[in-house]
Amino acid sequence: MNLGVSLGEFIAFMTVFVIPAIVIMYIANRFFRLRERKLEIEAMNAAEKAAQYAAQTAEMEQRLRVVEQIVTDSGVHTAAQIDALRQPPHVLSDRERASATKDSSTSRR
Repeated sequence: MNLGVSLGEFIAFMTVFVIPAIVIMYIANRFFRLRERKLEIEAMNAAEKAAQYAAQTAEMEQRLRVVEQIVTDSGVHTAAQIDALRQPPHVLSDRERASATKDSSTSRR
């Protein structure tokens, strides 16, 4: 049974069509994997920036609460509260928060 294709024609067909098709598929695969990786990196960067903005927003909200309290409450501690705002933020431990809450509630009475 003769298919009418000689060995030379088969090799020429493989060289002209199949091998370049495989090379093009390989290059396209690499390109799309690289593009996917870039998108993953951009998504990680966006998430990190969102977290930073959330932290900054929380800090600004806390400072605004203090300013609102200073404006609405007239009292002896106003100058101390303003000076406290000028200093860099200090992270309070649970004990410090509890004692500060206790002190502020007793001083208002």
